[in-house]
Amino acid sequence: MPPTLPTDPAALHRELLRWYDEQAREMPWRDHPDPYAVWVSEIMLQQTQVATVVPYFERWMVRFPTVQALAAAPPDEVLKQWQGLGYYARARNLHRAAQQVVSQHDGQLPRAVEALLDLPGIGRYTAGAIASIAFGQRAAALDGNLKRVFARLTALDEPINRSAGERALWQALVEGYSGLAAHGLGLDDL
Repeated sequence: MPPTLPTDPAALHRELLRWYDEQAREMPWRDHPDPYAVWVSEIMLQQTQVATVVPYFERWMVRFPTVQALAAAPPDEVLKQWQGLGYYARARNLHRAAQQVVSQHDGQLPRAVEALLDLPGIGRYTAGAIASIAFGQRAAALDGNLKRVFARLTALDEPINRSAGERALWQALVEGYSGLAAHGLGLDDL
């Protein structure tokens, strides 16, 4: 059974947004509201700290400013620009996905989570993050920070870095939680 969240989601929502307004770090991809930049930043941030990603993101966007530029680049150039970030499968998948976006989606990153999931290297979290950040959709995106927040709010007794804990948190996030209906709210109201 998934954990339950506090019964006043509207208050939780306000408090999290207040905290974010006070604590949010400045990051260069926040100045790039285009879906391509959001996608690149999300892929680079997988298993890599923000401070490490910043200079790579800035250089990447100069060298490959559009999905078309990335798709047209030779694989060795893509890997050269990625050099030092590690986990090179991310770069190869990003390149293959860019080619797919150009050939199958007229160079526009898909808006739907389901279509994003069809692209190489995009999983559940990344699809939700792109859909919500780049397209303003209400899509679930459970990253490490949110796992910690929801684990504390729900008093989750499973480790969040184990599959059982992650499954419980995704289930709580996607299915909604007990207090929503009592307040006439749905998950979309969060």
